[in-house]
Amino acid sequence: MNSEDFQPNEQLLLRAVELLTSPENFTSSEPLPAKLPEVGIGSMNALSAMFDDVLGKSRDLGAPGFFAHMDPPTPAITWAMHLWTASRNQNLLHPDTAPRARELEKLAVDWIAPWFGMSGGHMTPGSTVANLTAIWAARESGCRVVVSGTGAHLSIRKSAHLLGMEHRIIDDWSNTGDLMNAVAVITAGTTSTGEIEPLDAASDARWRHIDAAWSGPLRLSERHRHLLDGIERADSVAISAHKWLFQPKESAFILFADHETAHKSISIEGAYLAVPNVGVLGSHGTIAAPLIAMLLAFGREGIAGMIDKSMSLADELAALVMAHADLELRSAPNCGVLCWRHKSVSADDIKRNLPDDVMVSSTTINGEPWLRSVSANPNANPAKVVAGVLQAAEKAQQQ
Repeated sequence: MNSEDFQPNEQLLLRAVELLTSPENFTSSEPLPAKLPEVGIGSMNALSAMFDDVLGKSRDLGAPGFFAHMDPPTPAITWAMHLWTASRNQNLLHPDTAPRARELEKLAVDWIAPWFGMSGGHMTPGSTVANLTAIWAARESGCRVVVSGTGAHLSIRKSAHLLGMEHRIIDDWSNTGDLMNAVAVITAGTTSTGEIEPLDAASDARWRHIDAAWSGPLRLSERHRHLLDGIERADSVAISAHKWLFQPKESAFILFADHETAHKSISIEGAYLAVPNVGVLGSHGTIAAPLIAMLLAFGREGIAGMIDKSMSLADELAALVMAHADLELRSAPNCGVLCWRHKSVSADDIKRNLPDDVMVSSTTINGEPWLRSVSANPNANPAKVVAGVLQAAEKAQQQ
């Protein structure tokens, strides 16, 4: 190894782009070794060796038949940004190693926070960490109990456990009991059904946190932002950029109504730090750059267009399901999440027999299994998805 290994290698990078853009021209490589190699094979050979595992055997989330999870395809501009950020490996923990990267994250927060009525915040790897950070800030403000609805994400229970707080689940937001010392976590876009819980609930709670990991970007859409009216009155909001903001993993926001007070309550100083460390993370990369690049490329209108199209695809899928005698719909789609099923073939059997180019997910609601389709992919083809499910059902019935 020498210093050249840390310099731009044009041949290597061009080969990486070639494999990315024309994967059909690649001949499968040998399986990766089971043990750490004693002697390396060189960067170009390693690139070829990794093709199957990184590109060849991964799912194309932007394919027409992918209508399954809250995981979107990512625009090419974010790929380029990830290449750049990896080459510089900035650490936002230290201003002297990442002076501009820290400013980029603040810029991203400044662009996004006003849409939610929040004053500021910071980025996290995902909404699990964002929710943990919000509940930590709430605890520092005097909260001792975490209250959430039945559809709350599992990260809420995790956060309460990690922070040594009681967690109480309620069935009805109109009957919460005493919330004087509680942080109420209201979910805007539940994982199973996409339900948006009443955003004005728990008005007497000491702290109100809204987990808008999935639905948060609807605020950018003129057509759909009303679905989140009231979110601006929360004390904190979590949003996953790697969902409906089409970012690569891992990218999210925790936003606060009073971010200066919240940040001060969750900051830790250290002898080796030039500035206090805010929040859960220590070392932290330049995750804002791909988001800013995408927002620059498409603007609010462009991103809203992607979200609006995704919402319309859920409506289209719902209409196809309702029109077919062998299929049934649980309810109208909630912010792009649809639960449906075949009337005589189980969800598990459907999933086992789906064609390779079609994917739907599944969930259990009140003890009943349902297929679950999430419109995170603006390129999805609802007719192809329905046809794939019907094909899987026919195959399962013949077995």
